[in-house]
Amino acid sequence: MSHLCRQAQFESAQYARPSGSVSGVDRVSVSVMEGDSVTLHTGVQTNQQEDIKWYCNNTRIAQITGDLTVTCTDVQCEDGDERFRDRLKLDHQTGSLTITNTDAGEYKLKIFSRSRKSFEKTFCVTGHGVSAAERDEVKRKSMMEGESVTLDTGVISPSDVMTWYFNDTRIAEITGDQSKICTDVQCKERFRDRLKLDHQTGSLTITNTRNTHSGEYVLDISGSSFNIKRIFNVSVTDSGLSSAVVAGICAAAVLLVAAGAGVIYWKCKERRKDTKTQHDDQANGVKGLSLNQTEILMGDASHMSSNQTDALGMNTNNLSQNQIEIEREAAIEILM
Repeated sequence: MSHLCRQAQFESAQYARPSGSVSGVDRVSVSVMEGDSVTLHTGVQTNQQEDIKWYCNNTRIAQITGDLTVTCTDVQCEDGDERFRDRLKLDHQTGSLTITNTDAGEYKLKIFSRSRKSFEKTFCVTGHGVSAAERDEVKRKSMMEGESVTLDTGVISPSDVMTWYFNDTRIAEITGDQSKICTDVQCKERFRDRLKLDHQTGSLTITNTRNTHSGEYVLDISGSSFNIKRIFNVSVTDSGLSSAVVAGICAAAVLLVAAGAGVIYWKCKERRKDTKTQHDDQANGVKGLSLNQTEILMGDASHMSSNQTDALGMNTNNLSQNQIEIEREAAIEILM
């Protein structure tokens, strides 16, 4: 990085210095993350009487004349740099330069005009000191459905306009302390109150994610002298079960519960049946015993004395009462 960039890092200031041919020099700091795209604005409209030249670390990388008879970018320029191949784009209306997958360095703009004094602007582009793994962690997000994800801008107290896009649809915007979320119907239908903006950083949080939220999210940071475009890739994985499979599982669960209830009912019925059979056997046993006792008592009655007969009659009466009581209880048990 050049001395100028180190001196002006994270600062933005304008210095006016007298010169015979240069009206002034703007120095602007731009902080980017590797992989970002940045557009450096000239702040002028070309009038076909100006030559615009861009330099990176004193190497000319782009040029445009007012009448468009001479244009070049990256290796097309006379002393162009191979590292910018296919990564530079010039706006022919303003002369602004867009660099994709931006490299840190000192970018200098020189405007030579026939109708007014010439102008210079220096952009000190600095990169976040993060590793490739950390960069991927910031820009590539993977999660399961239902989880939340935060897309971090890496900016503290933003003073520029920050706009979020999802698949080319604007979904959120923050300007100072003012913010807008899902201003169109398509956005509202897709996200349904799942978006939240951090007013301190401009970071975007998506809650209760769904598979339909997978895709490319673009953050556009717009300043007066530059635009930064940062791309986030979000991948939301579903549970792996289709709606048909989920419905089948629910149906199987219902059948399982019904089968369990049937088994319980059958066991209860069998137990009640066994109890009834036992009570029947007890009642039959009582009846058989009383008949045998009666026969024995009648066979021996002729050999007993009158006193014994009277005693036997009393015992028989008592036995008959007990038998009746046992039979009544057995009948009640059977009915139950």
